Amino acid sequence: MRARILAIATLLAALPGAAVAQECGIDFETWKQGVAGEARAAGVGESGLRALEGADIDTRVLARDRSQGVFSQTFIEFSGRMISEYRLKHGAANMRKYASVFDRAEQEYGAPASVITAFWALETDFGAVQGDFPTLNALVTLAHDCRRPQLFRPHLVPLLTLIDRGVLPAEVKGAWAGEIGQTQILPADYLNNGVDGDNDGIVDLRNSAPDAIMTTAKKIQSRGWVPGQPWIEEVRIPDNLPWEETSRTNKLPMSQWNMWGVTRRDGSPLADNGQTAGLALPMGRKGPAFLTYDNFEIYLKWNQSFTYALTAAVLATRLDGAPAYDPRSPEPGLGMEQMKDLQRKLQARGYDVGNVDGILGTNTREAVRQEQLRLGIPADGWPTAGLLSSL
Repeated sequence: MRARILAIATLLAALPGAAVAQECGIDFETWKQGVAGEARAAGVGESGLRALEGADIDTRVLARDRSQGVFSQTFIEFSGRMISEYRLKHGAANMRKYASVFDRAEQEYGAPASVITAFWALETDFGAVQGDFPTLNALVTLAHDCRRPQLFRPHLVPLLTLIDRGVLPAEVKGAWAGEIGQTQILPADYLNNGVDGDNDGIVDLRNSAPDAIMTTAKKIQSRGWVPGQPWIEEVRIPDNLPWEETSRTNKLPMSQWNMWGVTRRDGSPLADNGQTAGLALPMGRKGPAFLTYDNFEIYLKWNQSFTYALTAAVLATRLDGAPAYDPRSPEPGLGMEQMKDLQRKLQARGYDVGNVDGILGTNTREAVRQEQLRLGIPADGWPTAGLLSSL
């Protein structure tokens, strides 16, 4: 074992700056030298390296990264704001306008037009709002910062490669988290999944809708999308279910959901489509309810926020002609400070809820479920004032 560790250390030492490049929070210029060494070893030339020399920390990016309060909104609040009439109307118009491109995207990569268009709408309003943050500064800021470097560090060398090849200018701008173009693609996906949809010889995700559509389809395929299969379905649920068996990740056959009294929205039995599905209750058992299939997991690979992912999935069904979902009558949830209090109490009980940020993320939902089970109340993952006081 010792010999193996020494061999790995020797290999890292042989790569110029590789070890330094992976460290966060160290002296910024020293860190950049490490990145430059790794970029040079990956074949990045002088144009890309010069761009890196001029890169600097953007404090605005750090501020955005620390204050993502939008995800503290409930699903009904967030989806109500994001699934707008404007996006439905213009989404349908764009699906007609680029019908031949969408057909090609589905034939080659399996991603339906509605799924691609939902991301196109939510990310930039079909290219209208692509962001004004210098992308290179954004990525070096987030990769050097120690909060989530593992998410952003892998995109630095691909961005420098794109700049070096002349695909992107050194001063390219986009979202605060480093995404670029009409569907906000990170540089590694731009480099590896970029498709020249309009056959003009370049992949321009900022100005070419066909390039953005085809590249988005390829990215969705690369995350594991299975063609011809559903992603979500709105359902009606009875008042009594074996709640310990109900969660988004506990996939069960349609026959089981039918047996427990779960129906389609119109009250008819669920069709046995050969799939398994989990039950997503974004605001508890009294709020909206959806069966989520394997393809829904691709939404979470696009964005780890469950609220965003479910909103994008619902918007895609709306673009396919589904009616607005039924919000039903969920119990009031917790405000941000109450949610932080809940997270601290869950931490004290030994649960890993991640950062105490007031956001109902996956870990917090699961911890809530476990406490609900312990307390003998329906385990729907929705924290209420009653649950908070009981802790």
